[in-house]
Amino acid sequence: MMKSLQLLIFLTAFNFINAQVTITKSFNDPSAGDIVNNYNVIGTVDNTSSGNNVTFNNASLSQGSLSVSNYTIPAASEVAAFPGSTLKMTDDTSTILYKTSSTKLEITGLTSSGATLNFSADNGTVITYPASFGYAETDNARGTFSSSSGSGLFKGTINNSADAAGTLIIGTKIYSNVLRIKSIQNFNLYQSTDTNYLFSIGTITNTTYVYYDSIHKFPLLSTSNGNLSIPLLSINQNTSKAQALEDVFLSVDDAGHKKITFIAPNPVQDRLKIYGDDAQQLIIYDLEGRMLLKKEISDEIDVSALKKGLYILQITNLNQETIRLKFIKN
Repeated sequence: MMKSLQLLIFLTAFNFINAQVTITKSFNDPSAGDIVNNYNVIGTVDNTSSGNNVTFNNASLSQGSLSVSNYTIPAASEVAAFPGSTLKMTDDTSTILYKTSSTKLEITGLTSSGATLNFSADNGTVITYPASFGYAETDNARGTFSSSSGSGLFKGTINNSADAAGTLIIGTKIYSNVLRIKSIQNFNLYQSTDTNYLFSIGTITNTTYVYYDSIHKFPLLSTSNGNLSIPLLSINQNTSKAQALEDVFLSVDDAGHKKITFIAPNPVQDRLKIYGDDAQQLIIYDLEGRMLLKKEISDEIDVSALKKGLYILQITNLNQETIRLKFIKN
């Protein structure tokens, strides 16, 4: 009886450790106030592995420049331009508008240096929750596009799949129990007068890979490779982006330098204390990205004048390292 019980406990623990990652709305859905610190990676990401129990070997990747993604509530003008939008993500290269619901995360708009896509006619599905290994769906999407070279209509498909799971190696870090979500977007472009979508004048294609584990809300690693082609206008533009979550390159002792770790009290009424490294500059933003207060060299900050609500504190230390933390003002 004792051996059977021990075996049952072992098997239960083993199955728990090896349980596959499931992407859920409650844990993974982005929300206003989220700030994600990623690093652009140096090197080429290997996305060739597929299937279950595989190894994604990206040991050759190294840390590049910092890229911060901010999630905020879109302004009224943005909701009017991209109907249905409830969430906005802004980083150093693009702005993406989303619509969140009880089961889906959908894209309503994308603005980058190359072009703007407005999915007002038919939103595109980013993911349907929950998603685990074997998840697959195809969604139709259409709307309008504009760029410096021209504008018109687009129509096409988005194919999402959880096509791989296993162990992810990034630089010196090894992550087990990782799920990969692959997304292939294929859109045909049309002149604005071609409302029946009869004669394509070009294409927009993009393939993304994102790697999740069960501990982090946002992907450990993500890549995107796209192309805009309009032969009549001699346009053939390629874009490529690869980023890793800050934790991937964050060591316990960063060259002997102690990083800022936390703030307290939180929620706060009057004075917010910064615990950790020496702060050289403190900046408070609201959820729409507006700078409300800036203070030089201090380990605490007076927030008594702020209205009740959620805010973002950006701290820059003496080594010019930046961290952003959320706090609630009571």
